[in-house]
Amino acid sequence: MAEKTIPILPCRTLQPVLDFYTALGFEVTYRQKSPNPYAVMERGGIELQFFGVKDYGPAASLSTCYVLTDDVDGLHAAFRTGLKQAYGRIPTRGLPRIGPLSDMSYGVRQFLLSDPGGNCVRVGQPTSDDRHHRRAPEETFARALHHAALLADSKEDPAGAAKVVDRVLHLDDERPTPVLLRLLVLRADVAGRLGDERTRASALADADAVRLTAGERESVREDLERLEELRG
Repeated sequence: MAEKTIPILPCRTLQPVLDFYTALGFEVTYRQKSPNPYAVMERGGIELQFFGVKDYGPAASLSTCYVLTDDVDGLHAAFRTGLKQAYGRIPTRGLPRIGPLSDMSYGVRQFLLSDPGGNCVRVGQPTSDDRHHRRAPEETFARALHHAALLADSKEDPAGAAKVVDRVLHLDDERPTPVLLRLLVLRADVAGRLGDERTRASALADADAVRLTAGERESVREDLERLEELRG
C-alpha cells in the first residue's frame, strides 16, 4: 500500500498565490471557485493545495510544510530564475520572498520560500543520516552564527537572530574575518525581513568594509552572492 501526504495551506485570496507558484514552474491542475475557493498546484512530484480564507492575515501566518528533494541547488536556482522573470527582481524580504541556501546543523541543506499567503515552504536535501543538531562551535563568533542561523533559517525568528548577532558584534574580542562577514550578511538579511532599513543599510556597509583574502572569499562565496542580492 502506497501513501502520499499533501499539504493544504491557507491564503486570503487564491490568485496571487497561484501566480507566485506559476512563476516557480508549477501548474494549476484543479481550481474551484465555489462553494469555497480551492486550488491544486503541481510541479513534478511536488503537490500543494490551497484554500481561501477571507479574513486570513498572511503576515501572521504560521503555516508551513517541508519538501524533500535530491537537487536542492537546482530547485533554488530554478525558483530564483522564475521569480526574477515574474517580479523583475528576486524578492528577499517581505511577502513573497525566497531565502538563501543554508547548510543546517541537523544534516540538511535547505532554503525557505514564503508565498503571498504567508505560507513557508521549506525545501531541503539531506546531507547526513544523522538528523541530530551538531554541537555548537566553541569560538564566540562562530557560536553566535550557529545559533542565529538556526533562528533565522529554521525557526523563522528574524528578531531572535538579530539579538544574537547584535550581542556578539558589540564585543571587543578579535573578530575572525570570514565569520564576521557571514554575521553581517545575516544581520542585513534579517533586518530586511523585519523592515528595519537603517540597520540593513548599516550591516551592508559594514560587510562591504570587511577585507578578505582570496582564500577567505572562496570560503564565503555563497554569502558574498547573498550580499549582492541584499543590495538590490
